[in-house]
Amino acid sequence: MINTVILVGRVGQAPSIKYYESGKVQTAFSLAVNRPKRSQDLEDITDWFRVELWGRFAEIANEYIRRGTLLGIEGKLEFKKWKDVNGVEKESFIILASNFRLLSNRNDIEIPSPEN
Repeated sequence: MINTVILVGRVGQAPSIKYYESGKVQTAFSLAVNRPKRSQDLEDITDWFRVELWGRFAEIANEYIRRGTLLGIEGKLEFKKWKDVNGVEKESFIILASNFRLLSNRNDIEIPSPEN
């Protein structure tokens, strides 16, 4: 089976980075992807995705990605369950990114590859 997602959109929420006691690092942000309108009378529809990156890749992303940045994301769709601060169970789909590319007017910035 293949589980590959490729998206191009703008970062809606600035990345947040978390350092866990286990030593793992996570960066997460929202990505807005516009679907083209089907007729000229309709407005574009915006789909919102939560994107997560882990490890050194998360640190690199946190350094370069800002709100409004145009990004290309490659990753996989993952179903996630968790409990919020009130103990209420939550669930949603996320994009677990394995690669990203800055598509904004920041062509002069070269992003280093994460070393695993």
